[in-house]
Amino acid sequence: MILALEHVHARYPGTERDALAGVSLGVSPGELVAVLGPNGSGKTTLVRVALGTLAPSAGSVVVSGRRAGEWDRRALARVAAVVTQREEMTFPQRARESVMLGRYPHLPPFAAPRSADHQAVRDALEACDALGLADRWLETLSGGEQQRVRLARALAQEPQLLVLDEPTASLDVKHEMELFERVRALVDRRKLAAVVITHHVNLAARFADRVLLLSRGASAGSGSAREVLTRETVERVFEWPIAIQAFDDRPQMIPLRRELPTDRS
Repeated sequence: MILALEHVHARYPGTERDALAGVSLGVSPGELVAVLGPNGSGKTTLVRVALGTLAPSAGSVVVSGRRAGEWDRRALARVAAVVTQREEMTFPQRARESVMLGRYPHLPPFAAPRSADHQAVRDALEACDALGLADRWLETLSGGEQQRVRLARALAQEPQLLVLDEPTASLDVKHEMELFERVRALVDRRKLAAVVITHHVNLAARFADRVLLLSRGASAGSGSAREVLTRETVERVFEWPIAIQAFDDRPQMIPLRRELPTDRS
């Protein structure tokens, strides 16, 4: 396994309960795992623990055979790459320059990019259908185009593990589908291990090999989408009535209408 969390507990300073309580997760090469759950269920905390930025209070976290907290950050960046939902642009930058940042874990300090680094950037842009964006300024790109550039930067790191934290936030249907299709293809072709943190239960069910459903920091289910995303479990975790219908032999969640209390004053 590239990533293995075993019975992990984690708590933020000053809080009264664990943000993660006994959570386990394993991801192997060529596997896409989706982590689902409502707001506050522990999804982002799981990412922090997995990448060694938050130490667990109990349990173990191993990345590529080494405990997460033992990794040098530069060395870890050669193994794991992260795609976030958005970033602040602190200075003007072209797409090609942004993707080149993914090569710095492979460069000696203060060294200029080599021909191999330029080729890796080109290959990453091409893999994300972003080669035509290479010379565009980031601020001129649409949300979907910016996300393709972020994914290309992550690929330029040549990681074994790809972690995507809410990667489709603010994207329209086309770009949501494109991103999931692209990540699925990269996992299959390059044998990457991928973890996608997402609120899109239906997309996760369609594209992921396995899902982990979190509720209040604990696992509410782990396994195939059909095993985990049952009506009873989803209604309990998300606290809303739903119906489940199958599409391509995968469960799809349909939120039902529910009359809410009204102000009768």
